Amino acid sequence: MKAVFISFYEAFYDEVLEVLDRHGVNGFTSWPTVYGRGSETGEPHYGTHAWPTTNAAVLAFMDDAKVAPLLKSLHELDLSAEQQGLRAFVLQAEEMTDRM
Repeated sequence: MKAVFISFYEAFYDEVLEVLDRHGVNGFTSWPTVYGRGSETGEPHYGTHAWPTTNAAVLAFMDDAKVAPLLKSLHELDLSAEQQGLRAFVLQAEEMTDRM
């Protein structure tokens, strides 16, 4: 199982959810307002007067087989407005099997 963390420009929120739906990723947690800036060429998204836009983030857990197709679709979305930014990070995840 993998965890995919997606950080993106707030205007991409609906499009990111559409990508998740298209790839059958049903369970996720989202943060509709987060602040940050890209590591290389991204503009700051601080929600301030000088930098008024913000980012959003999604954390989704899925079977390994769904990851590569999802990342491809997210990359295509990122290319539609590269300066705004969309990044995805994949982490190994283990599901808790014993319920307390």
